[in-house]
Amino acid sequence: MSVLRFFPHPKMAWLTRRFRVGRHRIQLGKLVFCAAAVVMFPVSLAAQAPQESAEQVAGGTVEHPQPYEHGVDSQLNSSVPQGTVSQHVWTDSKVFAGTKRRYSVYVPAQYDGKAPAALMVFQDGHAFEGNTGEFRVPIVFDNLIAKGDMPVTIAVMIDPGHTGELPEKRGWRPRPANRSVEYDSMNGDYAEFLLTEILPALEKDYRITKNPELRAICGNSSGGICAFSVAWHRPDQFHKVLSHIGSFTNIRGGHDYQALIRKTPKKPLRVFLQDGANDLDNSHGNWPLANQQMAKSLQFAKYDYKFVYGTGGHSGNHGGAIFPDSLRWLWRGWKEGTL
Repeated sequence: MSVLRFFPHPKMAWLTRRFRVGRHRIQLGKLVFCAAAVVMFPVSLAAQAPQESAEQVAGGTVEHPQPYEHGVDSQLNSSVPQGTVSQHVWTDSKVFAGTKRRYSVYVPAQYDGKAPAALMVFQDGHAFEGNTGEFRVPIVFDNLIAKGDMPVTIAVMIDPGHTGELPEKRGWRPRPANRSVEYDSMNGDYAEFLLTEILPALEKDYRITKNPELRAICGNSSGGICAFSVAWHRPDQFHKVLSHIGSFTNIRGGHDYQALIRKTPKKPLRVFLQDGANDLDNSHGNWPLANQQMAKSLQFAKYDYKFVYGTGGHSGNHGGAIFPDSLRWLWRGWKEGTL
């Protein structure tokens, strides 16, 4: 029942606003107030209204979360060896016929071709490739490789497919028409695309390890569930998954993973999940709840996993701020061979 119904006169509508907390109005239940009585007490009732926090609201809603700050490992350090980023175009896909896309390749300064490099694949590659923004793969990789916190790793950062002409610049607009088909689908098509098209092209120029313990895949939102799907379908190729604000909801059946993880024999995966209390809640599902359920399923099935839950929304801010630590956790044990 709306509070406004007690005050039909438009001049009384301000009382409705006084009863708001966050996005929710205080419900008066079945109590009946005469107009005079209500007019006497609006200030005292509003003063008693509890302020909602992430812990108090179902789903953990916080109206105005503070932005997360990036640490030193996300800052350019001219004293460490710096890798290079090259740009590429893929126009001849067999798996996703009729699509075109751009991708970039980061090669660390320490790579000399004498030994195979570790591999990390990123969906929505334009969000990762730069030295600005939330993730800053070249900077973070430079810093962590120099510290020995991760192996010498080549990164391939791939955009989703466009069905028309490629835009002049990489980015979120215009939205790639094939993104949901590639990322949200539960089948193994995207894994096949990587393994039969992009990675063979990469291996023409670089030595890449075949050891799945040294191969990771990462993404945000639909790119996050895509990363999980690739490793789920091809654990012989990828053992490490990093998902930020992953879309484990019913866009194309992704909510089924919660049950599949519990009922399928355990796969040799290490999984890092990040989400926030202000993530999406729409017709596809509730992102915070879906990620919490994923974490619980991974816990139940005794996976090597970590779940970081904050107050952020559907953006890369929190995931980007913790990106260096996420990578340290994901690659821990690489020196000792205990990945």
